[in-house]
Amino acid sequence: MMASATYDLYRARLETYFDRTAMDAWARLTSDAPVSGIRATVRKGRDAMHATLMGWLPENMTGLRVLDGGCGTGALAVEAAKRGASVVAIDVSKSLVDIARQRAPVDLDIDWQVGDMLDPRLGAFHHVIAMDSLIHYKTGDIIAAIETLRARTSGSVVFTFAPRTPLLTVMHTAGLLFPRSDRAPAIIPVTESKLRAHFGASAMRGQRISSGFYKSHALEVVGEGVAL
Repeated sequence: MMASATYDLYRARLETYFDRTAMDAWARLTSDAPVSGIRATVRKGRDAMHATLMGWLPENMTGLRVLDGGCGTGALAVEAAKRGASVVAIDVSKSLVDIARQRAPVDLDIDWQVGDMLDPRLGAFHHVIAMDSLIHYKTGDIIAAIETLRARTSGSVVFTFAPRTPLLTVMHTAGLLFPRSDRAPAIIPVTESKLRAHFGASAMRGQRISSGFYKSHALEVVGEGVAL
């Protein structure tokens, strides 16, 4: 599937947000530095989601090629590489990728890139991880993105979306996830049943993480690509 006009628009907004507005806030959030109470709940939730997604992937990833789509500051890419994977880690934000490069051990097999995780030039993979990188997109754009990734993934695509709940809808509508000075582009709640209805039997494990201001739902989808 081809990326839609709305996908391209939202991706551009994210690039602007992270590179011009919120780099310092996200660098701090993804470190061990002290943070406010609101951000502490987000950090705890992100840590739990990180553990969930990595728990769905093989412990021994030697010889496997993995894509970390929307890698941010690189924690998932680093863990996958430590398990033996050859990782392509890509993000729309050059600022976050620069931080990821600086934090990562130099002896790991990680190809850090700035760009779109749907770029066909990235090639084929055994597994794809997309943690909280599609939460700003509409249902149709999420489905199109996952189908694009599945077509060149032989194992699994594990990703997250913002679950449609009354509380989350109100929170995100009100823009309370972060203070006004570094607020992210709108997070768009998505109905899990619509995703599962589309992917059918290919949709496997699911897990919702709720930690204060962090609400995210993980889903595992079987890839359709040819085995590498």
